[in-house]
Amino acid sequence: MTDFLIDLLAFIALISILVAVHEYGHYIVGRWSGMKVLRFSIGFGKPIWTRVGGTDQTEYCISAVPLGGYVRFLDSRDGIVEAEDEGRAFDQRPIPARIAVLLAGPAFNFIFAILAYWLLMAGGVTDIRPAVGVVSADSYAAKAGLQYGDKIIAVGDVKTSAWEETLVAMLDEMVDDGRIPMTLESDDGRLRQAVINVADARTQLTEPGALWDGLGLHPWQPPAIVGIVSEGSAAEKADLQPGDQITAIDGEELVLFADLTAIVEPKAGQQVSIDFLRDGYERSVSVILGSQEKDGERVGLLGVRRTAVPEHMISRRSFTPVESLQAAVTKTWSTTAFTVRMLGRMVTGDVSMKNISGPIKIAQIAGDSVERGWRYFVGILAVISISLGVLNLLPVPVLDGGQIVYQVVEGIRGGPMTERAQILGQQIGILALLILMTFAFYNDLT
Repeated sequence: MTDFLIDLLAFIALISILVAVHEYGHYIVGRWSGMKVLRFSIGFGKPIWTRVGGTDQTEYCISAVPLGGYVRFLDSRDGIVEAEDEGRAFDQRPIPARIAVLLAGPAFNFIFAILAYWLLMAGGVTDIRPAVGVVSADSYAAKAGLQYGDKIIAVGDVKTSAWEETLVAMLDEMVDDGRIPMTLESDDGRLRQAVINVADARTQLTEPGALWDGLGLHPWQPPAIVGIVSEGSAAEKADLQPGDQITAIDGEELVLFADLTAIVEPKAGQQVSIDFLRDGYERSVSVILGSQEKDGERVGLLGVRRTAVPEHMISRRSFTPVESLQAAVTKTWSTTAFTVRMLGRMVTGDVSMKNISGPIKIAQIAGDSVERGWRYFVGILAVISISLGVLNLLPVPVLDGGQIVYQVVEGIRGGPMTERAQILGQQIGILALLILMTFAFYNDLT
């Protein structure tokens, strides 16, 4: 129940922030263009809070359904325009002004993303370098010759220093022709080329959560090397020491420290055999595991903590305020371009439609990001703000992009489209959105 409330509140906060940013773009540019604003609403449906203010007596509302919002301008098509407001209706303003108002919503979403990334980059950025973790036997990655610890220097022509840009480059290459060319650096510093070839499996591998298992390649994680031994623990009784590398427990082989936790937790109070390496020599010891409470259950406890991430596996980048702004602009542009490319590839069938997410998935992501800290939440805000900007620019009549098309057609024709054509366009747009929402809810539920 607690997780549900966190997800719900985080979702409402996320959507409300992004909708407010988007609609404020329409609102402020509309006012700058001389239009009269009748209502500014965050959410749909019945208003639960309203304030009237300004010379135009604009209604500012928070409404009951937090799934969007709108700005309502004075429009002569909705009724009679009073003499004192003549020329201030949306449809009475010049076409370039109308297009500017329609563009302002998505533009403010992109500006918000730039500011969010600027905030995240202002103090510098620290990342784990992209490197190969556990490679599954007989997998695409194994056939390409990838090995644990290989650093990924470049994917195709893209130099990589962090996992996010590495993942984007891998998806771009894979979707293009089913091949992922990589430049790798071995532990001894040697550079070599490798190509992961997934052939016709590329669409399936673009499904959410399918890439790493499908490739048989997992991001690098710290190995199962003891960093600290807790006093009085089972590990101390077994004489484990910092620097020992645990290789197996009860014959179950492990590589990563995360594997150690997964094996130990179900064995609370049990006697286990631990195989480890010390100074290059294999050793074995038997010990009774301790226990601790976790999420209301007793779980096994060995009493060791991992070593710090090696310095050579950490990427640190520092920026001046100007450099961080430039980096934020670049990141927003690259994320926008990637989003557009992936949407196009969904249309052609090269990328799985299962990547379309609805409110349930967005709520889960928002809740997880809140639990992980404000930096993660701001990062998610930036990504979804970009997605919202791109989505609204699609030439669908009920979206900003479709309304821009109407204005362009009116400019070319010298007059507005016929009412019948506009109604037909609205019906097509609503149908397209219903199909999109159906996909999103289906993906969320499955």
